[in-house]
Amino acid sequence: MGARVTTIAVCTTTVNVLEPGLQTTVQELPGRLGLWGVGVPPSGAWDDLSFALANLAVGNAGTAAGLEAVVTGPVLSFSHRTLVCLTGAVHDARLDGRPVRAGVVLAVPAGGVLDVGRLDGPGMRGYIAVAGGIDVPLVLGSRATFMLGGLGGIEGRALEAGDALPLGSAENTSAPLDVAPLLPVLAHAWELRVVPGPHGAPEHLTEAGVAALFAATWTVDHRADRTGVRLVGPRPGWARSDGGEAGLHPSNIHDSAYPVGGIMLSGDTPVIVGPDGPSLGGFVVPCAVITADRWSLGQLRPGDTVRLLTVTPQQADDAVAQRVALLADPRAAVATAFETSLAKADPGTEGRAGTPERPPALAVVPTQGHTPAATIRRAGDCHLLVEVGPPALDLSVRVWVHLLAEALRSRALPGVTELVEGVRSMLVKVDPSRLALPELARLLADLAVDVPDPAAVVLDVREVTLPICLDHPEAHEAMARYARSVRPDAPWCPDNVEFIRRINDLRERSDVFDVVTSATYLVVGLGDVYLGAPVAVPIDPRHRLVTTKYDPARTWTPQNAVGIGGVYLCIYGMEGPGGYQLVGRTVPVWRHLAGREEKPWLLRPFDRLRFVPVTADELADLRAEVHAGRTELATRPATFSLAEVAALEAEHATEIETFRTRRHAAFTAERERWAR
Repeated sequence: MGARVTTIAVCTTTVNVLEPGLQTTVQELPGRLGLWGVGVPPSGAWDDLSFALANLAVGNAGTAAGLEAVVTGPVLSFSHRTLVCLTGAVHDARLDGRPVRAGVVLAVPAGGVLDVGRLDGPGMRGYIAVAGGIDVPLVLGSRATFMLGGLGGIEGRALEAGDALPLGSAENTSAPLDVAPLLPVLAHAWELRVVPGPHGAPEHLTEAGVAALFAATWTVDHRADRTGVRLVGPRPGWARSDGGEAGLHPSNIHDSAYPVGGIMLSGDTPVIVGPDGPSLGGFVVPCAVITADRWSLGQLRPGDTVRLLTVTPQQADDAVAQRVALLADPRAAVATAFETSLAKADPGTEGRAGTPERPPALAVVPTQGHTPAATIRRAGDCHLLVEVGPPALDLSVRVWVHLLAEALRSRALPGVTELVEGVRSMLVKVDPSRLALPELARLLADLAVDVPDPAAVVLDVREVTLPICLDHPEAHEAMARYARSVRPDAPWCPDNVEFIRRINDLRERSDVFDVVTSATYLVVGLGDVYLGAPVAVPIDPRHRLVTTKYDPARTWTPQNAVGIGGVYLCIYGMEGPGGYQLVGRTVPVWRHLAGREEKPWLLRPFDRLRFVPVTADELADLRAEVHAGRTELATRPATFSLAEVAALEAEHATEIETFRTRRHAAFTAERERWAR
C-alpha cells in the first residue's frame, strides 16, 4: 500500500482591485533609503503622518506597506475578514454601501467591498492600511512604488483593475485603535514651517528678496505631483545676474543635492522637492520644510495657497519630538484628547518666531595648505550641506569632496542615512535621534583637516565608450512639446543645438556635435535626474560648452537623452522632467534585471566617458541589448589624476584662454538678448 500524500491548502488573504482609482500605489515608510547618492528617491507615503496613523490603527508595525490614493480612491474587495483603516483626504468612503469615517478601524467581512470614494478636497491623498500590510516583494530594500523608475509595489506601477494584493500575517499585530481624534486637519490655505537656507543672501538673493519669499502667499500650481510641488507667486529677488559656468539664470548653481522637502528655485519658480524628486541638480535652495510638516505637502491641491513660516532649528527639533511622542503612544494621546500642532494645517503662533536669515553656519573650515575653505550649514532639520571653495568648477575641489565623503563613509556612523556628493558640495542626511547635526558638523570639520592632498591622489577609474545618436528624433519631440505647451518664446526654442551654438560662438551647428564627440567627460556625480544618471564635465577646458537650464523645466524628457546645462553634460536615467539642452540620446545607464544581484547603475563616479556617433536605428538595437542585459557597456581600466589636468592646461593655456574669452562674450550677449 502506497504512502498517503497529504495536501495542505495554503490560504492567502488578498485584497482584490475592482476599480483602481486615478492613481493608487503601494507605499510604505520610511521608503527606499541609502540610494539617494545614485539617484534613487526614497518614495514612500507622502503624507507620512496620516499613513503612520492608519498603520497604528490596525496594529501594524510602522514599516508595513499600505496604499496611497490620489484624487479618486480605489474600490477593493477582501477575500477574508480583515481590519482596515482609512486616513488622509477620505471624505466619502463606503463599506458595502454604508458610509464610514476616516480614522475608525473597520472590520471588513469576507467578500466585503470598500469604496474609498472621491478625494475632492480639502486634501489630495487618501491612505488605506490593512492588518498585516501589503506583502509585495522588496525592491532595492523597499516595497514603496516609484512609478517613474518602475520600482516597487506592483511591477513599479499604479494599481489596475484585476490586481490581487497579497497581505502579510496579522498574527503579531497590536490591538486596534481608532485614531480619528489624531488625524491632521486638512485645509485649502496652508502654513508650512521652514528652516531658512542653506542658500540665501547675499550670495544668491538680496535681503529684500529673502524677506519677500517668506512674506508672499503662494498658489499651488497644477504641476504638483510626487516629484515636486510648483508654487506660483512673485519673481525672486536675485542678487546676481547669472550663475556663471553653472548656467545663464541666477538660480543656477554647480550641481548640489536636494533634501526632500527642500524648496529649490528652478529658474524663477519655487519647487518643493517631493519623495519621488531628484536627488541632485543645479538650483538654489533658500529653505526647507521641516520634517514635522512634510506630511502636509502630500495634501496640497492645485489652487491651494501656501505661506512659508520661518522657524529656528530648535523649534523644528521640538516639533519632531512632539511627532515622535504622538506616534510612540497614540493610545495615551487618544485617551487624553491630546491635540498637537503636528495635527493641524496651521502650525500655530510658535511657528512665527523665526527670522528670514539663515541660521549661522555650524562649522567653517579655513583654507590651509591643500585644504580648501568649507562651510557646513543646515539644509532643513535633518540634513547638512558642506560647500567647498568658491562657486566655480574646480576638479581639485571635486576630488577633495570625494575624499572627505570616503572618510565619512569609513566611519560607518549609524546616524548617517544618506550621503550625496555634488560638484563642490556634499549633502548628508542624518537621523537626529541618533546623531545631532552640530555633532556631525564638528566631526566633518575634524575630518576635513586630515583629507589628503588631492593633487597627490591617482584614482583607478574606467573609460566608458557610449554610442550616441545626435539629433535623435525623441530629443526633438521633447523640444517640440515644450514649445507647444510650456514656453514657445524661450531662447532655446525651437532648437536646443542652435541655442548651444549661438551661446558658445560656434560657426556651424555641427560644431556642437564635433565638440561632444571629441571630448572626454569626467563623471562628477550620479543621480542628476534619477537612476544612476551621470553629470559629467569635459576634462579639457576647450570642450566645455556652456548653456543654461530650461526655465521653467520641461515636463517630458526621453529616457537616456543627452543634454548640456551650464558647463555640465547629463544622461537622463529615465523618462521624466528635465532642464538640460538636448543634443542626442544614448543607451541605458540603469539596468532592470529581476533576480540579479548586480548594482543596477552602470556608471561610477570619476568614470571617463567618450561618445561614438551611431544612427537612430543602430541605437535602437543597442538600447534593447543593454536593457535586456545581453551586452555590457564598453569599458576599459583607466586612471584619473589632477596632474593630468594640470599638464593639459599648461600645454594649451593660450588656446584655453582664447576659448574662454569668446565663450564669455557670447554668453554675455545672449544674456542681454534674453533680458530684452
